[in-house]
Amino acid sequence: MMVRTCVFAGFGAVLLWGAPALAQEPAAWVRDFTFHTFSIAAIDPRTGEAGVAVTTRNPCVGAAVPWVRKGVGAVATQASARTEYGVELLDLMEQGGSPQEAMDRLLAQDPERESRQLGVIGVDGRSAQHTGANNSAWAGHRSGPSYVTQGNILVGPQVLEAVARTFEASEGAPRHLADRLIEALNAGQQAGGDARHGETQSATVIVVDPRPGMSRRQDGQSVHINVCEHPEPVREMRRIYDTISETLGFRTLMQEVGNDVFQLKLMLQGLGYFRPGEADSTWVDPGLYTQEAVDAVDRFRRDQGWRTTVPGYVDAETIDALWSRLEEQGRADDLRVRLLEVLRVRR
Repeated sequence: MMVRTCVFAGFGAVLLWGAPALAQEPAAWVRDFTFHTFSIAAIDPRTGEAGVAVTTRNPCVGAAVPWVRKGVGAVATQASARTEYGVELLDLMEQGGSPQEAMDRLLAQDPERESRQLGVIGVDGRSAQHTGANNSAWAGHRSGPSYVTQGNILVGPQVLEAVARTFEASEGAPRHLADRLIEALNAGQQAGGDARHGETQSATVIVVDPRPGMSRRQDGQSVHINVCEHPEPVREMRRIYDTISETLGFRTLMQEVGNDVFQLKLMLQGLGYFRPGEADSTWVDPGLYTQEAVDAVDRFRRDQGWRTTVPGYVDAETIDALWSRLEEQGRADDLRVRLLEVLRVRR
């Protein structure tokens, strides 16, 4: 199943009395536009997907570092991040230039090139990387046939080694590129990641898919998860991915059993939605939330004019409405007497 959901964490606007608003720009960017970080840009040769996953101890890394284009490739521009590199590199590659040619051409014109870090990969697997001499230790990069990974201010080379090893291990596996990118990034995080502590953290994964029907967007973007700030952004990115793709394990599955279900059935029966007129003593598994009870709840909710995509959804509002209708019909007091025995605390 392809994820087609975009999740964004909003930026907070900064307002200063007597000063112009910094429109939706994180306060950290006022001081500097630097992303000491590590990332992986990669392709899937089988599907044509291209993507970037990145994390850092700065807010909103997704607004600057990752750039992808359907049918072209992926770019990570970081360290002293020049965001223009994202569009410029992809433009030159789309015009037929190799990643190395495109990067060399642009860096030659950049007086701040020794403060830059770049990772570029085309959908044909050609790639290029640059780690300027002025990047703080530890900084470096490495690559493979379908990926480039790069980082700066890391605890050591083991971070990128873990990213590369993990991504290579999933090559050819029946998995989506975004899934593999998150896994590889997490491996780097577990190996120590960013060497700094106590600062704001963020993470992003963006993937484009050129195959027909894999995205509702013209640009082919199929996954965009932007965790703008979180204590454990990579873990949160995995949780979001698993939730929106509905991967088994993202929630606990069970069939509800208990006196609360029996109480619900009695209330529904009192309103004529569940086995009206039938003695509850004849019910098999009275405390089991059966499909019959789910259907009764759904009928009740529809009659209130409510909509939900969750079958058998019972929240506080539903319970209040059940009691309210029972009160209106004069059945609430009798039911409360019946429930005295059902809800008795026994020790």
